[in-house]
Amino acid sequence: MQWRSIVVGLVVLRLSVSCVLWLAFGLGSNVSWGFNFHLSFNLHKLDLLFREEKGTDQRNNAWSQRIQGHTYEETASTCAKVGDESLKRSYLNLFDGNKDEYVRRYSSFPDTLKVKMKDMAKEMFYFGYDNYMKYAFPEDELNPIDCEGRGPDVLNPSNININDVLGNYSLTLIDTLDTLLVLGNVTEFQRAVKLVIDTVSFDKDSTVQVFEANIRILGSLISAHILLTDPKHPFGEVGFEGYDNELLHLAHDLAVRLLPAFENTSTGIPYPRVNLKTGVPLDSINETCTAGAGSLLVEFGILSRLIGDSTFEWVARRAVRALWNLRSNETGLLGNVVNIQTGQWVGKQSGLGAGMDSFYEYLLKSYILFGEKEDYKMFQAAYESIQNHLRRGRESCNEGEGDPPLYVNVNMFSGEIMNTWIDSLQAFFPGLQVLNGDVDNAICLHAFYYAIWKRFGALPERYNWQLQAPDVLFYPLRPELVESTYLLYQLFDEDNPLHKSDNKYIFTTEGHVVPIDKRFREKQWNEFPCEEGALTKAEPNNWALNNTSNCNRIPEERRYALPLKSVYMRQIDHMVGLF
Repeated sequence: MQWRSIVVGLVVLRLSVSCVLWLAFGLGSNVSWGFNFHLSFNLHKLDLLFREEKGTDQRNNAWSQRIQGHTYEETASTCAKVGDESLKRSYLNLFDGNKDEYVRRYSSFPDTLKVKMKDMAKEMFYFGYDNYMKYAFPEDELNPIDCEGRGPDVLNPSNININDVLGNYSLTLIDTLDTLLVLGNVTEFQRAVKLVIDTVSFDKDSTVQVFEANIRILGSLISAHILLTDPKHPFGEVGFEGYDNELLHLAHDLAVRLLPAFENTSTGIPYPRVNLKTGVPLDSINETCTAGAGSLLVEFGILSRLIGDSTFEWVARRAVRALWNLRSNETGLLGNVVNIQTGQWVGKQSGLGAGMDSFYEYLLKSYILFGEKEDYKMFQAAYESIQNHLRRGRESCNEGEGDPPLYVNVNMFSGEIMNTWIDSLQAFFPGLQVLNGDVDNAICLHAFYYAIWKRFGALPERYNWQLQAPDVLFYPLRPELVESTYLLYQLFDEDNPLHKSDNKYIFTTEGHVVPIDKRFREKQWNEFPCEEGALTKAEPNNWALNNTSNCNRIPEERRYALPLKSVYMRQIDHMVGLF
């Protein structure tokens, strides 16, 4: 019987130590109590369970509790009960001696590390830029395998992965103009602008995707022109003698060549592709994605307001309204692929990723830039539908029980989950939430994507949250997570003119910099006609843009602490299989 006494003694000791740790450090449910009870996202029975619970408020029920009976307590609150004064202190003070691994890892960002990382970022940029200029210019991009330039695949017109983007117009050079200024390289910026003026023409027999040409070429030309002619000179004396608005003229020329996409469609939703010389191809398809058709308003709108011609903003705004009117009466959601002639949804998946992402992004960013209340009314209604039908997990990001918030792909009409993957494009959404003032939810979703990044070293193009594994294994250097990180934390380059000048800036969906300028809130034409029913479902609101940072919505004691309590950061890491 002696061996039984020894075993019982060891079990009691184990439980006692676990209790002490739980009480002292808020380790809570992450202490296993000697058993392998862990949070699992094996949600293969989700659809069945959701049907059984139809009529209940799913947002208030933890996934793990509904599926497997697991519960996660917010054990960090144990520490908060030490005294009322603890609420006024940083969370870091709750962990004496930096005993918590997350505090040690994320509580500081030393200046030496910032300098090192800035130098690394510049080195990576110039590695790509210098080699493009040496081996590829004036072609669109550098083929890194053969170390030579690459343009459209003229021998294979169906190769849309290449041909949608490359138009034989020195894409990489144009796309990097504003980046050169952000990096402080005025000399190379001026040289690059002169090269664009002297060598680039859009009179080419190239069929390109309207969306890609808009965000990459039109957006960059407009951004570079604005920065070049800004009388405040936030980036220094970047202008040069003889500049006569050539970049703006090039932008106008390109936009005119994109206009045929908006003609001969019964809905006003544009064709996805045009030939820069001949217009819409005869064999063009009648289907387009929501993001591609509804994410033209920022660039087209700025161009219209710079040149005083309403045409470009009007066609882009008409497309947005047409898509908005096709949303589901039951859920308020939109699908991801639509027929531009019939207005029928070809793709009924609603989510925040590919095919839909920048549609939501540009509703809010257009309002910030232009001040058109219509844009924010649509965004507000869309955001409410997203929260009601796409969001899963606990109600609060940094409080309470349940699984971390996650936005899933659902059927636009029923709200039922369609699959168990999300894609890397969805990582834009935390940044959009910051712009909308929903900082707490932004922190939680960003932490989820950052955890995936930590596990794989990059964001897989598609990640299966049920299997905790990638569904699509490549990473095409997407900027969405970077922008969300920047908008949440801005730790990195405080002295950059982007932060120090009197201007406030916003990024286009391709990462081009444009100022929030009162010029863009002034029109030289009458109001746009509003199609009947465009806003019948959007309630008016009194939300007004101001110049105060949304960081002010976060209490002082949290601004320099961990973004999430350690128990929730650990939970998210566990959710993606980090341990």
